[in-house]
Amino acid sequence: MYRLTGIVLSLLLVTAAGAESTAFINVNVLPMSSNTIQAQQTVIVNDGIITTIGNVDVTPVPEGATAVDGTDRYLMPGLAEMHAHVPAAGSANLARDFNLFVANGVTTVRGMLGQPSHLALRQQLLTNEVFGPRLITSGPSLNGRSVSGAAQAREMVLQQYAAGYDFIKLHPGLDRDEFIAIAETANELGMPFAGHVPVAAGVELALALGMASIEHLDGYFAAMLPATSPGAGGYGGFFDVMLAGELDIGQMAGLVEATALSGTWNVPTEVLVESRISATPVDQLRSRPEMRYVPAATVQRWVDVKTEQLDETGFDPELAELAIEIRRALILALQRAGAGLLLGSDAPQVFNVPGFSLHRELEILVESGLTPYEALRSGTASVAEFLGSNTGIVAVGREADLVLLDANPFADIQNARRIHGVMLRGQWLPATALRDKLAQFETDQVIR
Repeated sequence: MYRLTGIVLSLLLVTAAGAESTAFINVNVLPMSSNTIQAQQTVIVNDGIITTIGNVDVTPVPEGATAVDGTDRYLMPGLAEMHAHVPAAGSANLARDFNLFVANGVTTVRGMLGQPSHLALRQQLLTNEVFGPRLITSGPSLNGRSVSGAAQAREMVLQQYAAGYDFIKLHPGLDRDEFIAIAETANELGMPFAGHVPVAAGVELALALGMASIEHLDGYFAAMLPATSPGAGGYGGFFDVMLAGELDIGQMAGLVEATALSGTWNVPTEVLVESRISATPVDQLRSRPEMRYVPAATVQRWVDVKTEQLDETGFDPELAELAIEIRRALILALQRAGAGLLLGSDAPQVFNVPGFSLHRELEILVESGLTPYEALRSGTASVAEFLGSNTGIVAVGREADLVLLDANPFADIQNARRIHGVMLRGQWLPATALRDKLAQFETDQVIR
């Protein structure tokens, strides 16, 4: 490929306005608005906004700009983790989690278990008072313990709207009337509601009421049970995986079509489910390289959770593998039907280290049948569409949350891990700086 010499670089450094600038020179652009590669481009960022994208031979570079050599590299939007659990502002774990996200190219996180401290934190991130990705935050979850009756459900939605949270998060235990009250109130306010599908409501009602996103594919297995199935009142296990053998798979197509028509998105978090129920040995999970950033006590707790899951009465490893197969088929069917998919891994959770787990989710999506472009789109352009944000696409006028890769992720999704640097709200962070930031969080545990 064409390589810039120092002489050519110097010739392109011409005078421009005095804005703080960064220029990615001779880079291959993955805009993510389409399945295309724009080869040998110069991308200029001024004060956090992409202002120019043009052919390297004719696009001048502002004098004084930070020049980043993009030769044989690929520039794409930053990724979004659409199902994260964000610690409280001031928590000892917050800096670690945020640094892990950014080092892995994650520039936006959607916090699915919000709290009051996140409201100020959201703004502090935007003004760079706190280092980390952009934050989209729910309020405290509405669930069977926090809500008592439809009237209270409605009042809690009104309170969270007034407080300024971005969306309502639902956890299990809500009855049908409470769920309807939440949905109708949120819809009146134009406030999204997302999360688990209450058993008392079911997927069909969630779709009909305009749930913004369903997490974990929750409720789909229950919706595929035959009416006569004894499993409807029996042991379902983690997200109903033990019902896999009783499902009427013929119902999947109708559910998928209804999802696509409803406009409800799904965040499968498949890596979370598979980390807990797959036959992958515990020792293999605990020896992953990223576990060096997790306290030993936390890793042991994750080991205990998986061990307890596998030892639980009624758990069947063969049914678990069938459940994984069906879930992956459902993910592919949703993608092929045009039902929206969003990238999320539920980090930090069992063996899901922030940032690292999102790349594992990308790999699972590709193993499920999505193309690398489709998988990456679920964490970039699709997120921009879902949120109505100005990130997620490499284009003039877009905010500059970007990742520079050393190889083409469209050719191999694992290349999305080969991060040369991250641009976070216009600030360029080379891989060396990111590694230095992570070094402070390494533990002294031995990773076998």
